[in-house]
Amino acid sequence: MKTYQYIFLTTALFTILFYEQSIGLNLGILGIVYTLLTLYKTSERNRTKSFLLLFVTSILSSIAFAWYADFPSFLAIITSLLLLSYRAKNRRMKILLLIPVVIVNACTFICRFFNFQSWLPRRNFSGLGQKLVAFVLIPFILLAVFFGVYSVGSNHFANLFSYIELDINLWEVFCLSVVGIFIAFNYWNYEVEKYIYMQNHVLNNDFGEKDKIQKATYSFMELDVERMSGVISFVLLNILLIFFIATYSYEQFYEAAKTPVQLSEETHEGVNAVILSIIMAILVIMFYFKLGFNFDPKARLLKILAQVWIFLNGVLVCSTLTKNTEYIINYGFTYKRLGVYGFLILSLIGLLLTFIKIQKKKRNAYLFNTMAWWFYGTILACSYINWGGIITSQNVKRSDFAVNYHIKSVHFNDKILLKYADEKQNLPLKKQISDKVHHENSVSFLSKVLYYETFKN
Repeated sequence: MKTYQYIFLTTALFTILFYEQSIGLNLGILGIVYTLLTLYKTSERNRTKSFLLLFVTSILSSIAFAWYADFPSFLAIITSLLLLSYRAKNRRMKILLLIPVVIVNACTFICRFFNFQSWLPRRNFSGLGQKLVAFVLIPFILLAVFFGVYSVGSNHFANLFSYIELDINLWEVFCLSVVGIFIAFNYWNYEVEKYIYMQNHVLNNDFGEKDKIQKATYSFMELDVERMSGVISFVLLNILLIFFIATYSYEQFYEAAKTPVQLSEETHEGVNAVILSIIMAILVIMFYFKLGFNFDPKARLLKILAQVWIFLNGVLVCSTLTKNTEYIINYGFTYKRLGVYGFLILSLIGLLLTFIKIQKKKRNAYLFNTMAWWFYGTILACSYINWGGIITSQNVKRSDFAVNYHIKSVHFNDKILLKYADEKQNLPLKKQISDKVHHENSVSFLSKVLYYETFKN
């Protein structure tokens, strides 16, 4: 199959799957079809380990969206398919460059689409094919477009055809076709501009030979002076951080008990401060170890002080993790409190990678390239796991279980709430959850969310 055939096939499939449907199972089916077609279209040479991993995660993300149809699973399926398509053509390009590639192709879609010679076959169609395109397809498209324009401009014109009853909503078909071809064209026929290709080497993980040359960062500061400035800075920062850890730990664990509202505010403020501190710490280390100091034999003390600072920041993160755990034990699970775990674990990973960067003498780009994969893994974890079910299953054991909160603000916990309603003989709650499940099960097949199909009648 040629590229244009993939474009037309998936555009038609998109229109069929979403015609008079809401988003649900249909997007999961579309994602699986895109994934399988990408595997079929990709040459053996480009089927690398990362490509095959993305193939698996794209299938799983499609299933996850068909199961939950929520925002995390939507983000996972979109990210997985974009990465899969990108890796299918660019096995050595860094994934961070996917962002400008997507933006540039979306902005240039119209120009590239109407440049038919660049993506449609140059050879002539058969006689029948020419006639179908010239006598049917082109006139139909023009007629549909101008009919829509004239109908908007004149009610009488639109009413002239009101006696014609069609079971097909042509305007919806047209709009879906436009969206479908926009997605398909940018997926199968995207381009990586030469300027973006040229930036790939900037994101290499390892230093080149010319980067190992010892030279001062600034013309007004000698290398020895800059090195000593780094030593003094890290000594002072380590002392400051030790005092901060001591005072922060005292406030968190030893001060008099506070009200739940005060504790919540202080915990969130502390977490925000810790995460900001970690980001700034990594940026400072990236500043000093961006080039020559990685290979400077006189920078041993500077490296040790930087690693001590990384360790102390790790202690600060662990302290915050402990406080968040205590907070959950006292007041229960929420999405935000689980999110705090996620951010703090990513912070620990960032610190560990920074330590590896110094030890293995990697470029700053190593941190961005590696963290991009960890963020992608976080997106997958958020989409594959039923966090709402976990939250409710733990909180339902508490004596202060807030039923209304778990009905309105927690998702995919209906089975647990039904069981809770039976145990407490709460008939209004049972009816409310049963009505919701019945409503979800009554939608058309392609709009279904498979999670609700697991409920027994």
